[in-house]
Amino acid sequence: MSIADRADASRRQPAGRADPVGGIAPGRQRRHRRLDLGCGRPRTDWAGDVARPLRCDRHRAVSGRGDELTNDERWAVAAGRAGAFNAKGAPLDVRRIRADFPILAQSVNGKRVVFLDSAASSQKPIQVLQAMDEVYRCAYANVHRGVYAFSEAATARYDEARAKVARFIGAPSAEQIVFTRNATEALNLLAYSYGRHFLRPGDEILITELEHHANFVPWQVLAQERGLTLKFIPITPEGQLDLQRLDERLTPRTKLVSFAHVSNVLGTITDPRPIIQRAHAIGAKVIVDGSQSAPHMPVNVGAMDCDFLVFSGHKMLGPTGIGVLYGKRELLEAMPPFLTGGDMISAVGFDGPRWNEVPLKFEAGTPAFVEAIGLGAAVDYLDALGMEAVRAHEREITAYALERISEVPGAKIVGPTDPEIRGGVVTFTLDRVHPHDLASLLDRDGVAIRAGHHCAQPLHIRLGLSATARASFYVYNELHEVDALIEAIYKAKAALKR
Repeated sequence: MSIADRADASRRQPAGRADPVGGIAPGRQRRHRRLDLGCGRPRTDWAGDVARPLRCDRHRAVSGRGDELTNDERWAVAAGRAGAFNAKGAPLDVRRIRADFPILAQSVNGKRVVFLDSAASSQKPIQVLQAMDEVYRCAYANVHRGVYAFSEAATARYDEARAKVARFIGAPSAEQIVFTRNATEALNLLAYSYGRHFLRPGDEILITELEHHANFVPWQVLAQERGLTLKFIPITPEGQLDLQRLDERLTPRTKLVSFAHVSNVLGTITDPRPIIQRAHAIGAKVIVDGSQSAPHMPVNVGAMDCDFLVFSGHKMLGPTGIGVLYGKRELLEAMPPFLTGGDMISAVGFDGPRWNEVPLKFEAGTPAFVEAIGLGAAVDYLDALGMEAVRAHEREITAYALERISEVPGAKIVGPTDPEIRGGVVTFTLDRVHPHDLASLLDRDGVAIRAGHHCAQPLHIRLGLSATARASFYVYNELHEVDALIEAIYKAKAALKR
């Protein structure tokens, strides 16, 4: 049974249309009615015919220009097909991209905002805002349950978003994509549903010194509860994983390895394949935290051969409240549910429940389907730019930022200084200036950076630091914004000397 087969068994139909990602999806024979939401011509690429159009009143779309969009433009915006397209292999047209982000036209303290905190949460393009707005205004109804037009339209878009995410990360099937609130919930789901079910006292979990608390605390709690041993791959003085120590950390008792593809603090890019191959060689399963990689570079779960991948929508141009857990099908099918309730069951009787098929087994209750549709629009946007181009753009800005910050007297870069092995994150300290004081002073000039331990206190303990300042970059950042950061740092230093 596929994700198109919903909890009401009476609505199931025989297998028919091919799944959009791969394989045959039983139940896809049921027709989804594509509604004309007032966004131009109705599409006919859904199964079945287009039903009678439901017109949605015209409204003034937020376009970044302040003018009203035509019907065709509005449909393109809602579908994520308008905006900053990128020819394959071409550098990003950042000025055109910035026009898609209304918030970047804001000013702070009379200065144009320079947003350098995308590693925490990214800004959202109009295409994402519009896609969500169209659902709320024109086709909002609970998914999976109704046979009326609004519900079927919302369900179709929700299912489409799942298929988009699967294609984006190279997953074999949309049924291997579980929607969660965020990467943190996805990791907790794995600790609960996989860890509590498959790990036994004396087993070992291996993580790294680079991890975000979300990939640290759940394993600490699980280890304490179940009598497991939690071990760590150390880092080198340069801030990379010391993979020469990997083999001594892996033992026959190692059952689970979990690590960040890209560090949210140091920006360290870790090649996942050697770790995954060596872990699999001893029978361990591997979780990759893609929170800082999926938004910024090509990620393919098939090429990696990871068992699980997690990431958050809000870090990749999507809304908050939606995250992703990819898992190999046989593992997802073997795991018990994380939460229970409606929609994650196939049937309930007085003698007990029967669980639904994956991924619905892990998605109890009304899902954040509008947010998932927003994530689908974000995936469309990133696909249009090209993830190779996104990575190249961020590498260029990161290289420039590393160079400029290192020129500031008293500044020290924390982590790798080679932009080839560093994501779009530059973390640094400034002599005799607390990072929080620096961030507050930079805000006076409209420059937004992060200050603190970035949800990675163990890493800061390892580095002998209480806090750091972090500038992080994304598709909408320009080189001159690095210059604005440097100018603001010099002004802050001068102000603190008074």
